[in-house]
Amino acid sequence: MSRAIDTTQSTSIQPDTGSDLDLQVRYEAEPPAGPDAVRCLTYPYAMDLRGIPVICPADRARQDWLLINQHNNVWIICRCGHQWHEPELARADFDALVLIPTLAQYPSVQAALTALGFDGTFAGFSL
Repeated sequence: MSRAIDTTQSTSIQPDTGSDLDLQVRYEAEPPAGPDAVRCLTYPYAMDLRGIPVICPADRARQDWLLINQHNNVWIICRCGHQWHEPELARADFDALVLIPTLAQYPSVQAALTALGFDGTFAGFSL
């Protein structure tokens, strides 16, 4: 069964702060957290899973990935826009790849894909 990531979901879950400006500023500075948080990581290198190279089935790319983590699932997205759930990667693997966390929040996963250039705009390019 193929799993697809919901690209309309927000990449950060923020509690309702009402009109309290201090709480709004505090929550905006925090990284996405919670069980429904979606985290993205660009990975420009070639990747091997159990000794088998990761290759995009759509355009045969071997590097320059976007990894998306939600719950214990990780999806790999190619620059051509092709995406797939990778059962060989778990949240712990994703966490191990995060060396320098950068905070960039997007209103949805689709907005993140577009901003990071993984929406198919750069199909056929190796950046």
